[in-house]
Amino acid sequence: MQPYQFTKSQALLERSARVIPGGIYGHQTPAVLVPGSYPYFFAHGQGAHVWDVDGNEYIDYICSYGPIVLGHRHPKVEEAALAQMRQGNCFNGPTERWAELAEHLVGITPFADWTVFAKNGSDVCTWALEVAREHTGRRKVVMAKGAYHGTHAWCTPMPAGTTPEDRANVLTFAYNDPADLRRVVETHDGEVAAIIVAPFRHDAFHDQELPVEGFHQSVRQLCDDKGIVFVLDDVRAGFRLHLGGSGEYFGVRPDLSCYCKAIANGYPLSACAGRDALRRAAQRVFFTGSYFTSGVPMAAALACLRELEACGGIEHMRHVGTLLQRGLEEQARSHGLRVTVSGPPALPFMSFRDDPGFERNKLFGATCALHGVYVHPHHNWFLSAAHTEADIRRTLEVTDLAFRAVRERFA
Repeated sequence: MQPYQFTKSQALLERSARVIPGGIYGHQTPAVLVPGSYPYFFAHGQGAHVWDVDGNEYIDYICSYGPIVLGHRHPKVEEAALAQMRQGNCFNGPTERWAELAEHLVGITPFADWTVFAKNGSDVCTWALEVAREHTGRRKVVMAKGAYHGTHAWCTPMPAGTTPEDRANVLTFAYNDPADLRRVVETHDGEVAAIIVAPFRHDAFHDQELPVEGFHQSVRQLCDDKGIVFVLDDVRAGFRLHLGGSGEYFGVRPDLSCYCKAIANGYPLSACAGRDALRRAAQRVFFTGSYFTSGVPMAAALACLRELEACGGIEHMRHVGTLLQRGLEEQARSHGLRVTVSGPPALPFMSFRDDPGFERNKLFGATCALHGVYVHPHHNWFLSAAHTEADIRRTLEVTDLAFRAVRERFA
């Protein structure tokens, strides 16, 4: 098969760079991929497939970095969004979807009594910590070293433009190490407002790491013992592991849970759900945006969450993701290559061992992209409910080529 070409993508990047710093910035910048081997601009998507501006088709394992959970242009989501759009989207206040979605989200989230809405994961993670500070009267928050909780100054992985003062009240511990977490909290006893953790470790440039047995429960107990607010950052994994939130999947119930990504199948929306004990603090912490109440994303979210349940989407993602993970492991062995396949099946990742610079991963990902399978070299991947067993079979045909390329170059 002939590898893809990216003539239009490259031309659009050059055009954009003249009027936009870097052409494309943030996590979608081409700088983090393999130049010449990935598309930069996309034209359309359908189900588990996307097409770039050069007309190349891909089986999509990034799913817009997580938001596409039912598949691109899912008809029920699009119908709901269009019906609301005919009535209008952005008003001087919310539409009825505001209350309807809040009721639905509280109804499917076992620990939650209320919810608020915003646009980005960074919004709700930062706000959750502010609510914890208001509730406890304390300043400090604790997070795992290297964890990604957004782009705001207190947590951004790229701290250009920030100041040391932005992180003066942020403490860190080693993920999956309850003893280290307790040490940090007890060193600052009476000062910690919140502990924020992800359901599992999914940092870029790192194998994914599931929580060791009892880890989340130890966080819950420590928070209860010390009067600390337990914040679960479920922005990336929410609604791919359990409809009631990833805490249900791992057997823990936080005080606040932050959602975004998959909540509305690509429409811009985030949410934070919380316990009744934090309701008054939530009312006092100012949180607003002119687009927070937009009706179209909320209509899309209602349709998305209902369809995920109706179609058994979470179970299906687990099934096809398991087929992919097992296939990758078997292929790697057949090529004599040592890999680590990590993470839940719905959010898998694969890395080559003894490859600290991710050079093997870059070649693997580049080869896949050049032949119609879009995986990322150093960020976790995503499955959607639209991926089929046929997609997995076709993917494994391409990954076999990619493993061969790695073996030949790095043998």
